[in-house]
Amino acid sequence: MKDLMGLMKQAQAMQQKMAEAQARLDEAEVTGEAGAGLIAMTMTAKGDLKRVSIDKSLIDPDEPEILEDLILAAHADARRKAEVRQQEVLKEAAGGLDLPPGMNLPF
Repeated sequence: MKDLMGLMKQAQAMQQKMAEAQARLDEAEVTGEAGAGLIAMTMTAKGDLKRVSIDKSLIDPDEPEILEDLILAAHADARRKAEVRQQEVLKEAAGGLDLPPGMNLPF
């Protein structure tokens, strides 16, 4: 019975760490760029888009495809950075456990 109580305390501590990690992910921001920084997107580590910055030199009504492609590239860059930040924060919260990619805690 003593082991069960210890296990329950560990589970509660892990749950608290995960809640704190989720809060940090809400606050952590990453910025993805494209076109040598002419387009930038900032999002939280959870993937919520916060800001988009587009240099006016890219706004050409005759060639919207260039702007569209750069927006997609900036978003992909920001998303990759957000995923890295997620893994860092969750790994720290999990006490160094090596979680498989895509495994989001708490379950």
